[in-house]
Amino acid sequence: MDDMYIGRYLDDRYEILERIGSGGMAVVYKALDHRLNRFVAIKILKSDLAQDPDLRRRFHAESQAVAMLSHTNIVSVYDVNHSENVDYIVMELIEGITLKQYINRKGILNWKEALHFTTQIAKALEHAHSRGIIHRDIKPHNIMILKDGTVKVADFGIARLLSTQSTLTQQTLGSVHYISPEQAKGGAADARSDIYSVGVVMYEMLTSRLPFEGDNAVSIAIQHISSVPLQPREINPDIPVGLEEITMRAMAPTLGARYQSATELLADLEDFRKNPSVRFNYSSVPSMADDISATRAIPSGRVAKEAERARRRVSGNGAVNSRATAEEYRENRKRSSKTTVLVATLCVIIFVGFLFWVMWNFFLEDLFFPEPEERLPIHNFVGEQYENVINNEEYRRYYTFKATYENSDTVPEGEIIGQVSKHGDSFLPSQVPVEVILTVSAGEKSVVMQDYINQDYREAVHELELLPVKVKCVVTPQPNDSYTPGYVFEQVPEKGSILKDGMTVYLTYSTGPDVILVKVPDLTNLTETTAMSRLEAQGLVGVKKEEYSETATKGRVFFQNYEPDTQVEQGTEVEFYISLGPEPTTPPPEDNPPTTQPGDTDNPPDTPDDPTGPDDQPDPNGPNTPEDPGDNPGDNPGGNPGDEEMGAPGEGVQPSG
Repeated sequence: MDDMYIGRYLDDRYEILERIGSGGMAVVYKALDHRLNRFVAIKILKSDLAQDPDLRRRFHAESQAVAMLSHTNIVSVYDVNHSENVDYIVMELIEGITLKQYINRKGILNWKEALHFTTQIAKALEHAHSRGIIHRDIKPHNIMILKDGTVKVADFGIARLLSTQSTLTQQTLGSVHYISPEQAKGGAADARSDIYSVGVVMYEMLTSRLPFEGDNAVSIAIQHISSVPLQPREINPDIPVGLEEITMRAMAPTLGARYQSATELLADLEDFRKNPSVRFNYSSVPSMADDISATRAIPSGRVAKEAERARRRVSGNGAVNSRATAEEYRENRKRSSKTTVLVATLCVIIFVGFLFWVMWNFFLEDLFFPEPEERLPIHNFVGEQYENVINNEEYRRYYTFKATYENSDTVPEGEIIGQVSKHGDSFLPSQVPVEVILTVSAGEKSVVMQDYINQDYREAVHELELLPVKVKCVVTPQPNDSYTPGYVFEQVPEKGSILKDGMTVYLTYSTGPDVILVKVPDLTNLTETTAMSRLEAQGLVGVKKEEYSETATKGRVFFQNYEPDTQVEQGTEVEFYISLGPEPTTPPPEDNPPTTQPGDTDNPPDTPDDPTGPDDQPDPNGPNTPEDPGDNPGDNPGGNPGDEEMGAPGEGVQPSG
């Protein structure tokens, strides 16, 4: 059956992709938020209920309540809206399973695992209760477990603000197996009602059983009000005593004996986590005197009968007759053992008879009385709708189907226009199921979506642009360790889907592993060893350089090519410079000492700063020296006299030679 919301856009933002669940009031869909480019869950109020003003008010009350919450262990609400006569809530999309599914798969949970889950549930309720919100429907079905073990409390479907709670005091809401006694009696629920439900969830995790079972909801509700369940350790002796005490106190039928807040429950859970051998010395059999008297006011014959049984187990002063309960339990165990033996014997007889019947009908009869197989004609599917054929239970008993699509201007979309089978027109019953390849009309101007996984996204976009139909491509980059950067690893729609004009194709391609950015440390004035250690600690590669420095201390870092606190990828090379101290001064060459005129030992040679000097005549036989390089750019550095003049005429300098 087609869903009217699939493929629809809400507020030109949310594209509904598929249906993923349904509750009492609403249907949940997976959708794509085009504005933020992320997948979300959208809860839409059922159309038949949207006509009821009271139900619509409750739906929006849920939206208002949950939108106030922001906690790691609570499913987030992103948006609440009403568009085109559709009331909907946009929520966080959770990839995981429910706690109920987890218990069904695993059975009894390890007490450490149960403690881990309970602590997260209590933290979620502590946050909700602090904002005046009571969940009222805590059960394993509403608790999601992510792959990393994180718990998310979901479906505040009947959560309401305390200020509006009085409007539903006469209605008993929530699942009867987890309902609190005060809710079972139609009373008002508060934070302690959620704690009772948490206790039942703990009981189920630790024992893989519910504390109360019955033939109908009324009998189960009465047991919550008037009965005492078996101690969890009687079912599973591996449960620590302290955790059993916490469970039973959370499930206390009287409000006064129960934990008064989620914070109080968390405190005991934390004490037990630190010391699993701790004992809290809480009463193992809580008093139900107040609750028994309360049950007398419930006007129901079946309820009164159950309450009478409960009163028989209570003494005159209202306390539980634990001895009578224990004797009844032992008596029930004896009767149960006898019944078990009889039932087991009967089951063995039935099983043997069934086994003989199977052997005869499927093996022995054909062995002794073989009959030739009669060929059966293959059904003609041409002209039928493909969706109707593949969803027909009778057809699926005999056939498996594969579909190929062809465009057709005359045959409506989805109608079968041809079929092929390797068995021809008939088959033997022993060949069931028979594979039939159906040719389905794709209508006018439509194509089949190809597989673009592990293909370069640019090539994929190019191929989509060349299709005979016009589709919109939305390309999203996302880190992925398993696929080559630039290659597609997710596509919507999937391979084999029909593409038509105006449809949108979503391709998500890999950008490679997540890039880890780190800050470059400040290496100034550090030694080489310390600088290398600081860089290695950040996952960076140090490259040492050495240079002379007039100001930096020798052996210390005085420069780095990245400023401190700059963010770079791990593995980046960071160059740092170690000071070699001041650059040494170069001494003058020993084979060309400066010369002076004989008798002028007391006077230094002329310098560029004092060209006239005390003696205007330079040494006619000596070349210029580094200390007296001369004023002429063409001076001969080789010191060979006679090669060129040492000065201009008229300045007291004579030509050499």
